[in-house]
Amino acid sequence: MRTEDFAYELPGELIFPFPRPRGTSRLLVVHRQGGVREANIRDFPSFLRPEDVLLLNDVRVIPARLRGRRPGGGKCELFLLRPQGEGIWEALGRPAARLREGTAVFFPWGQAVIQARQEGGRFLVAFEAPLDVPALEAVGEVPLPPYIERKRPVQPEDRQRYQTVFARKGLAVAAPTAGLHFTPELLAACQARGVEVTSLTLHVGPGTFKPVKTQDPREHRLDPELYEVAPETAWALNRALATGRRIVCVGTTSVRALEDALARGRGKVLPGTAWATTYVLPGFAFRGTGALLTNFHLPRSTLLMLVAAFAGREKVLQAYELAKDRGFGFYSYGDAMLIL
Repeated sequence: MRTEDFAYELPGELIFPFPRPRGTSRLLVVHRQGGVREANIRDFPSFLRPEDVLLLNDVRVIPARLRGRRPGGGKCELFLLRPQGEGIWEALGRPAARLREGTAVFFPWGQAVIQARQEGGRFLVAFEAPLDVPALEAVGEVPLPPYIERKRPVQPEDRQRYQTVFARKGLAVAAPTAGLHFTPELLAACQARGVEVTSLTLHVGPGTFKPVKTQDPREHRLDPELYEVAPETAWALNRALATGRRIVCVGTTSVRALEDALARGRGKVLPGTAWATTYVLPGFAFRGTGALLTNFHLPRSTLLMLVAAFAGREKVLQAYELAKDRGFGFYSYGDAMLIL
């Protein structure tokens, strides 16, 4: 297996800088044992079976990006990852070479001090006034993916649009983008069809954008991600598996959490909190994922590799070529693919 086995060329105009109105995205339906057809996300409920279980990731994206100045006036950016105690956050920072222990970072609303440098270009940062999540909502910026920010600046509507309608809790720094297509009406239509909707919470970290730089993807180091499974979700998933009902995962993050939970529980989903370390590559034996709604992912990425593990590499890359020919949007604000 080579990382280049998951490469493809993409015209820049297919990287959508703005999303379609919620609930109107195009949908490419891929049957693992059959053909491919075009549809619309509003048709999604018609591809579900009564008694299916639809698994969502209900994590909230925090406005994790803070833009400030260093002593002397140079620009500085902190990308907050997770709180580490009162007033202390783990963060990525740039320019990383200029951020040393004791360096102050100034913002219009206050200041912070670099406490320590950690592995992987991460820092511990102490804020002068404790910065909790509600305070961050007032001063932070939506952490749009870099391939969108290269095309246009963050806009006020991104705060709402780069968040699913079912987001409830958590500290994600990237959206579970397959969920961005849903409206409350679309979820209601799924339930009206007899589909049970349940959710877990996987706190999407910056590793979701981490490129695979090794020639063999098995040598890539996948960052762990924290996830939480409520007792009622564990019960719903275990009942589905015991009775032969299909679990339809919305997004690769739902797949990763589900498969990690099943591996830890030796075939059963245990309630509670854990770190997802499961790395899904072709050859992976899926325990619970029965179908997958996902976006079109970056070449050579671990997300594309996960999708290829589920549907087959050649099938997925052929579907990607068809999507390109038909003008589907790719990446976070792009269109969707349903694998059955």
